[in-house]
Amino acid sequence: MAEEYQREEAADRVLTIEERVRMIPILHRKGYTCAQTVLCVYADLLGMDERDLFRISEGFGGGMGGMMLTCGAVTSMAMAASLKNSCGDPENCSTKGSSIRLVKRLATQFQEKNGSVICRELKGMDTGKVLRDCPGCIEDAIRIMGRELFGLES
Repeated sequence: MAEEYQREEAADRVLTIEERVRMIPILHRKGYTCAQTVLCVYADLLGMDERDLFRISEGFGGGMGGMMLTCGAVTSMAMAASLKNSCGDPENCSTKGSSIRLVKRLATQFQEKNGSVICRELKGMDTGKVLRDCPGCIEDAIRIMGRELFGLES
């Protein structure tokens, strides 16, 4: 899993964005979806067990349940932003607005780079023109999250 790679790459330091991007083909070969890859490569910084993140994001592949809607890489950015930003108190939803604004900022950056956040459009299923392939979407989401959520440099 990603955590094995992270332990091998960096014993006592935070992985760079580039090191996380290098995990994409490894995780894809293991069968991770786009959503799982994006969320799991940041398990260390999200403070959650990778297996839990893997399970949480499993159904978001293929544009949410294979419906070719919102790209799984984008939905994982939203999940990560909420995990990082939320106060976690169901009795006091004081962070809801800032979490929504953060997700919008991340998704907007992704859309500006790729022309869409919709899986079907990114894959060019109706037009025949691929805007961005899955590994590229995963890479873009990993880079955006690294910069915007965790202040990492490439």
